[in-house]
Amino acid sequence: MTDNRVPPPFIGDERAMLNNWLEWHRGTLAVKCAGLSEEQLRERSTPPSTMSLLGLVRHMAHVEQVWFRNVLNGEGAPRLWGKDVNQDADFDEVDTASAEEAFAVWQAEIEHARELSAGVPLDAVGKSRRHGQDCSHRWILVHMIEEYARHNGHADLLRERVDGATGD
Repeated sequence: MTDNRVPPPFIGDERAMLNNWLEWHRGTLAVKCAGLSEEQLRERSTPPSTMSLLGLVRHMAHVEQVWFRNVLNGEGAPRLWGKDVNQDADFDEVDTASAEEAFAVWQAEIEHARELSAGVPLDAVGKSRRHGQDCSHRWILVHMIEEYARHNGHADLLRERVDGATGD
């Protein structure tokens, strides 16, 4: 697997730490998917789970969109992948999904999130509420690190199942 991630620094201010850890985890998912065919990216874990690496990429594109576009910036962007009809469409509907499209959407959402995040103080409250609660920018960044970290554990197991590759 090609690994171009830059390890987070051991010393830095809060914003640098949060941004660097989020970038590390974004990069980790990319590393776990690197070099695989579309068919391999679609390979499911084990029944009854519908989880796949492609599903994780689609899910994280959705998560980036929800937290940065919709909660932080109040854009109200429509849900990706038909999640308005099927809450688990990002995972369930990968059999004919395009990996190229999923990776492009994921990267576009990451780029948009970076742009939005760069101009917002950590203590700023998002323009929209989530589950009836206000969320600070800091909370969103910590949550995104947690979300990626959790799903990168899944990605580790999925990648090992696909071709035996392991690593951080």
